[in-house]
Amino acid sequence: MFLEHTGTRAHKKGWIEVICGSMFSGKTEELIRRLRRAEFARQQVEIFKPSVDIRYDETEVVSHDATSIRSTPVPNSSNLLLLTGNIEVVGIDEAQFFDDGLPEVCAELAAQGIRVIAAGLDMDYQGRPFGPMPRLMAMAEYVTKVHAICMQCGELANFSHRKATSQDLILLGETDSYEPLCRACFLAQRQGAPAATDKAQRP
Repeated sequence: MFLEHTGTRAHKKGWIEVICGSMFSGKTEELIRRLRRAEFARQQVEIFKPSVDIRYDETEVVSHDATSIRSTPVPNSSNLLLLTGNIEVVGIDEAQFFDDGLPEVCAELAAQGIRVIAAGLDMDYQGRPFGPMPRLMAMAEYVTKVHAICMQCGELANFSHRKATSQDLILLGETDSYEPLCRACFLAQRQGAPAATDKAQRP
């Protein structure tokens, strides 16, 4: 549970929340849900995303289920310190695409009494920790890991398997380029072995 509060920043304590997981796990939906609640509480909210992310819209943060919220694209993390002003809640989408200075920027915002909510991939398509996310997760007060459903076997998925042949670390794409997989199916794909085909029944 995350505290909702009002009042001036001088009387607040800031903190960092991180929402992480694989692609198609609902990270952005959860980010938007928390930001909408803050707006409903009449808090001053500002949402940022990396300028590189223009898959759905150049300015709005858009989830895979087409839920959207207004945002400000920025080229690097230092811009967040210049644009927060009297903001009470800062949302950050696609945090993994930001530079390595993001954790310190988030810590500075929290020290100013701002609630910071960042969402992003915790691992890249090779299953390795992605960009500034590991340090940001370590510095956060709250970390929520969400899961997708494995497209091979139906188990919980926390890996983003790239179906496209590109070896670039950053490759913006949707279901045509990526699919969520569980650990076993992800390893099978990486090793070139056939993945599981039985649909697991989850409680």
